[in-house]
Amino acid sequence: MAADTTTQSNAHSTLWKMIRDIRFGMLTHRTATGSLHAHPLTTQNQHLDESSELYFFISRQGELYERLLTDGEVNVAYADPGQDRYVSLSGQARFVDDPARKQALWSAMAQAWFPGGADDPNLALLAVRIRHAEYWDVHESKMVQLFKMAKAAVTGEQPRNLGEHQEVSMP
Repeated sequence: MAADTTTQSNAHSTLWKMIRDIRFGMLTHRTATGSLHAHPLTTQNQHLDESSELYFFISRQGELYERLLTDGEVNVAYADPGQDRYVSLSGQARFVDDPARKQALWSAMAQAWFPGGADDPNLALLAVRIRHAEYWDVHESKMVQLFKMAKAAVTGEQPRNLGEHQEVSMP
């Protein structure tokens, strides 16, 4: 059991390290017609909690709120091209009616969107429980990456060892 706890802790730590400095995630959901639609949202967490949940503030008015009430299967994608880090998280979205949690996550940035503060009746707290994550973290410098890609183009072989790619299943 300790190994499972350690593995989960390492997965949390790695995922949070990858996304903590990326303020915006693109949350993708299905529309009423079945097509996919993405919205940029600000991640409110200061850390990834033990439930493997990310938190976002959204408006109770509009398509996103209505669609997530009907279908909570979502994907949240984070990209930091400057650091060559990319993360794709899939999970289940739900709304949390917890005034204390809203207050704890509240920020000056949220105030710009919800002038009524953490008690704004239009404010909904969206929690996304991560079920699966996949990330790409390139450690090589841009010059080394270009060299490996040029070599691959000449030799016809795929570039190798450009960084770390992992899939993580969350409990």
